[in-house]
Amino acid sequence: MHHILELLDAAAARRPDGPAVCDERCCLTWSQVKAEAEAVGTALAKLDVQRRPVALYLARGAACPLAMLGTLAAGGFYAVLDPAQPADRIQRILQRLRPAVILTDDADCDAAGSAGAQAGVPVLRYEQAAQTAPDAALLAGARAGTIDADLAYVLFTSGSTGEPKGVAVTHRNVLAYSEWAVEAFRFDETTVFGNQTPFYFSMSVTDLFGALRAAARLEILPRRLFSFPVQLLEYLTARGVNTIYWVPTALGIVANWKALDYTAPPPLRAVLFAGEVMPTPCMNYWRRHYPDAVFANLYGPTETTDICAYYVVDRDFADAEPLPIGRPCENCGVLLLKDGRAAAPGEEGELCARGSFVAAGYYAMPDKTAERFVRNPLQPDYPETIYRTGDLARLDGDGLLRYCGRIDSQIKHLGYRIEPGEVEAAAQGLPGVEAAVCLYDGQRARLALFYQSRRKLDDALRAHLAGALPPYMRPAVLHRMRAIPQNANGKLDRAALRGLLDELE
Repeated sequence: MHHILELLDAAAARRPDGPAVCDERCCLTWSQVKAEAEAVGTALAKLDVQRRPVALYLARGAACPLAMLGTLAAGGFYAVLDPAQPADRIQRILQRLRPAVILTDDADCDAAGSAGAQAGVPVLRYEQAAQTAPDAALLAGARAGTIDADLAYVLFTSGSTGEPKGVAVTHRNVLAYSEWAVEAFRFDETTVFGNQTPFYFSMSVTDLFGALRAAARLEILPRRLFSFPVQLLEYLTARGVNTIYWVPTALGIVANWKALDYTAPPPLRAVLFAGEVMPTPCMNYWRRHYPDAVFANLYGPTETTDICAYYVVDRDFADAEPLPIGRPCENCGVLLLKDGRAAAPGEEGELCARGSFVAAGYYAMPDKTAERFVRNPLQPDYPETIYRTGDLARLDGDGLLRYCGRIDSQIKHLGYRIEPGEVEAAAQGLPGVEAAVCLYDGQRARLALFYQSRRKLDDALRAHLAGALPPYMRPAVLHRMRAIPQNANGKLDRAALRGLLDELE
C-alpha cells in the first residue's frame, strides 16, 4: 500500500452504505465520500496540482475532510487554513506555501478571494468542485504519479519566533501511523469517533485516518457544545459516539462542571487524550464514570504525524500523581539523548523519535529542518534521520517514559532547576483547582501560579503546596481565574498568561 486513498477504496468497498463522515447538518456514507472526493479530485486535477499544495480555506464541517481526500485524489497535498485565524497569519502561511489554488466554500468565498488576491493565488469554490463529473482516467493518472514518499499534507504550527512552521507529512507517515492506531486501540466498523480537535491540528489525523482505515464513523462535533457540557454529553449519546480523543482541557470542561453526574453518560468505550499534560483529578473523574473503558495518555508532536509514545492506564493514580507517557508505539523508535549520548536509566534526556512516523521536515524551511531533523548520533554507520522534540523525558523503574518538560521552559530559580509541570501537578491535587499554569517571572525573579477555580483558594492552596513542594518550588504569587484562556487548539494559552505577569501584585 502506497497511497492513502487505497484506504478509502477499501472502506467504500467494505461498507458502501455505512455512515462515514457526519456533522450537525449531514451524514455521508462511504460510497458518497468516495464519489464526492473523486468529483473534487477531478476538478483539482484539471488545475494540475500533482505534487503541489492546495490550501483548504474551509470552516469546520464535513466538507473539510472531503476536500482533503479530494486533494489527495488529484495527486496534490493539502494545508488546512482556519477562516477564523487573523488575516496576517493566513497571508504568512500562503506566502510560505505558495499553493496552486485555494479551495473554499460559498460562505467563506469573499474572505478567501481577498486572501488569494493578495497572495496571487486563484480560488475554487468547493460547491462547484463537488459537482464536477469524475474523470476516471485523469484520477488514475494522478494516482499512478504518486508514491508513498510524496506529501499528503502540510500542517502549520506556531513557531517560537511567531513564524508558522509547516510540518510536511507523507502518505507513508499516515499509512504507518493509522495502522498502529487502529491495531493499538482496536478501532473497527463499530467505532464512532467524536472529533473535537480542528482539522489543522495533528490530533485530528487519528480521528480521520483511523476512521478511514477502520471504515468507522467520524462525527464532527459542533464547537459551541464545548461551552455547554451537559448538552455536549447529550449530543454524544444521540450520535452514538463511543470513542473520543480530546485535549485534556476539553475533558476538563466536563469534569470541572461534574456534567457526568447530571446526565446519562454516553456509551464511551475509549477515552484518549493528548496535546498537553492531563491533570490526574480530571482523568480520575472520568474513570469513575467509565470503569470499563480504555483510557490512554498519548504523547507526540506534529512532527511524528501525531503520536510516538502512549500509556494505557492500567491502575489507579492519586490525584497529585502525574501520568507517564508510556512506551514507544510499535514500529516507532524513541531515544533519550544527553550531550550526544544515550541517557542512563532515570537520567533526563531529550526525547527524539525515529521511524516511519517521522515527518519529512518543515515546508520551505531548510534551516529549521536541519536544526530539528538530524542524523542519529547513536548510529555512526549509516545515515538515519531522527526528530529532536525539544522535550525532556526519563525512563522510570518500570521502563516507562516520564515527561519532564520542555528544554526551553526549564526554570532556574534560587540556583535550582524547576520543572513547571511538577508545580502544576501539585496544585491540581487540591480539590477545587480545575487547572493550573506555573510561569517564571524573570523580571521579578519569582514563580507565579495561575489557577482556575470557582472560588478563591489562595490560603488553602499555599498550605497544600507547602506540604507537597520544597520551599524553592513554591510560587510567590497566586492568581485565581474563573477560566484560564485557551488557544485555537483548545490548549491552555501560556503565552496569553505570560502577558499578565506585569499585572500581578
